[in-house]
Amino acid sequence: MKRVYSIDIARGLVMIIMALDHTRDLLHTDALTQDPTNLATTTPILFFTRWITHLCAPSFVFLSGASAYLSSVRHSDVRASRRWLFTRGIFLVLLEITLVNFGIWYDIHFRTMLIQVIAAIGFSFIGLGLLYKLPAKTIGIIGLLIICLHDLLKLLPMVSNPFLQFAGGLLFGGGIIKAGGVSIVIAYPILPWMGILFAGYACGRLFTMPEEVRKKRLLHIGLIALGLFVLLRAANVYGDVAKWSEQKNAVYTILSFINVSKYPPSLLYTLVMLGLLMLFLSFMEGRGNGFTRIITAYGKVPMFYYLIHWNIIHLLMLAMVFLQGFRADQFVFGTFQFGRPPGSGISLGAVYLVWICVVASLYPLCIWYGRYKASHPEKRWLRYL
Repeated sequence: MKRVYSIDIARGLVMIIMALDHTRDLLHTDALTQDPTNLATTTPILFFTRWITHLCAPSFVFLSGASAYLSSVRHSDVRASRRWLFTRGIFLVLLEITLVNFGIWYDIHFRTMLIQVIAAIGFSFIGLGLLYKLPAKTIGIIGLLIICLHDLLKLLPMVSNPFLQFAGGLLFGGGIIKAGGVSIVIAYPILPWMGILFAGYACGRLFTMPEEVRKKRLLHIGLIALGLFVLLRAANVYGDVAKWSEQKNAVYTILSFINVSKYPPSLLYTLVMLGLLMLFLSFMEGRGNGFTRIITAYGKVPMFYYLIHWNIIHLLMLAMVFLQGFRADQFVFGTFQFGRPPGSGISLGAVYLVWICVVASLYPLCIWYGRYKASHPEKRWLRYL
């Protein structure tokens, strides 16, 4: 089966956008004290700097599901495919709680354990492995039911049992669990993201169809998803815990309308983000030029890029702090601390400049690793990165 380049292009674009959010997290002056989607304090440019990066996680998870389907088509050995899903899933969870967490916090004591997108994909692969013998259509229906109905789980009463609190948070609620001196932050609960990956797995069949058929179907699915988002959001009844409301002017009212919940991903969040992804995939079908070739370089090696970019941004953050006159003993590490002392940071415009430089610096590394991986198919461990 030929490689589907629209997937690589979409994945590459969201990886590039993702670096903007992480650059803002670590370097922006107000990142430690201000929520960029808080309409009482944000500005439109700051809001959209954060909002556009909402595309990244659901796209990455959905496309991981689609890639899993395409891999299953290429390999007819069911047992080997299930074993790969299990081992890949376990590897991703372990990677999240070790190298990824260190890259985010730079805390050698690991006082904050963040469970986010990499672990969510890992757990979802394990879940997919358990259901692997089911038809893709059935798995897709299960995914859609999870996406549409998991918001109802918020209606369940709170429990006081610590084990049940942890299990509920890990599965669908998210939250923070303190265990000894460690804060376990469940930013990406398993169930909602598993629904997105299952939906992506079922949609993987679209990428085996002829290009023109695929282009039209992706367009139709994207328009339907966005249409449902508008209807449900306008009704303001179900699909997101954060209701929209009229604001001080039309611009902020629009921001309120599209200000959907990511933690955990609400039905409306999923509809608008995956709807936009589908439109982009449809638009990119059959297109190839210098720009798409550059983006594809990132999309072919997403895990390599993900691990490297956190460390580059974090090292730049440490350099920024030193250049602004702070001493090493003023660094603040620990729960929800990146090492940045209060008062450090750069403007939003400077954040954009640093982001562009980070992405540009990663390009030759991604090209090198992509070629190395392609030229060494015998090294099976490279499949994990």
